[in-house]
Amino acid sequence: MTAANEPLPVSFDDVTAAAGRLAGIVRRTPLETSRTLDRLLGARAFLKCESFQRVGAFKFRGAYHALSRLDDEQRARGVLTHSSGNHAQAVALAGQLLDIRTTVVMPADAPAAKAAATREYGARIVSYDPAREVREDVAARIQADEGSVLIPPFDHADVIAGQGTAALELFEDAGALDVLLVPCGGGGLLSGSALVARALHPACRIIGVEPEAGDDAMRSFRTGTLQRVHNPDTIADGARTASLGRLTFPIVRRLASDMLTVSDAQIVAAMRLLWERMKLVVEPTGALAVAAALAGKVDLKDTRVGIILSGGNVDLARAAALFAAEG
Repeated sequence: MTAANEPLPVSFDDVTAAAGRLAGIVRRTPLETSRTLDRLLGARAFLKCESFQRVGAFKFRGAYHALSRLDDEQRARGVLTHSSGNHAQAVALAGQLLDIRTTVVMPADAPAAKAAATREYGARIVSYDPAREVREDVAARIQADEGSVLIPPFDHADVIAGQGTAALELFEDAGALDVLLVPCGGGGLLSGSALVARALHPACRIIGVEPEAGDDAMRSFRTGTLQRVHNPDTIADGARTASLGRLTFPIVRRLASDMLTVSDAQIVAAMRLLWERMKLVVEPTGALAVAAALAGKVDLKDTRVGIILSGGNVDLARAAALFAAEG
C-alpha cells in the first residue's frame, strides 16, 4: 500500500482524460430520482443508472478505455481477461469495436445471459470450475501459451480511470453531494469514483458497499492489510472477487470514508423496490448501494446522496426465483 505522502497509482486527471477519450463512445447514462425512495431514506437521492450503459454495466467504460490505449503490436496479440460476466461482455464488445481478438476466462456457473452476450460480442470463452480452479491461474496459463495482453477487471490504471467517468457524470448532473454510495467488488468503480469525489467535493462521504459473504474489502479497509475471501456464496456475482487489487487497495484505503456490507436478503429487497417502483431492472450487484441505504446502514437523513446502480444484466428466471423466495 502507498504511504500517505506518495502519489496514488491513478489520478483525477487520468479520469478526466479518460472522459475525453470515451466521449461519443460510452453512453451518458441517466440520473433518476424517486419521491418514494426519498421518503424512505429521508434524503434526496440521485441514482446513476449504469444499467443503461452499453453491455448493461459501467464495465464498458473501463474496458473500452483500456483497449483503446493499446498500441498496434499489443492489439495484434489479442486481449485476455477473466470475469463472471459484465467485464467479460465489456471487453468482448470493446474488442469487436476496435477489431481486437478477445478471450475471456469465465466460471462455468456464470449467469447464462452474461455468457451468451459475451459470445455474441465475439469473444472466445474458456470455462473453469471455480470450486477447483482460480481464474487468475487459468488466465496466466493462457497468457503464457498465447502471449495475449491481460486486461483485468479492476486492477488496471486505464480501467480505473475509465470507471471513474461514471461518477464524473453523476457530479456534473447532480451537483454537490453529501454522500456517495458505490457497489464494490474488486474496487475499480469505487476507486475511480473516490478520485472524482475527493477532487470535486472533498467533504463528500464516499462509502463502498459489498455483500456480507464477500466482505474482504471492508476488512481490508478497516485493518489496513489486504484481506481475501474464497469464492463467496452470494447472489451478487459481480462482487465475488477474492480481494481488492494492488492498485485499488491503496486508493480505497486512502480516499474512501467507510466500507459497508449487506445481506443477500437486503439486496433482493432493494431490487424489488427498483424494479417495482422505479421500473429499473438492476442486477444484484448493481443494487448493493441501494440495499445499504434502505437497510439504514448509513445515516442519510437530510442529505443529498448519490447512488451508483452499477449494472442491469440479470437472469430473469433467477430474478423471479429470488423475488418468489422473498415472499
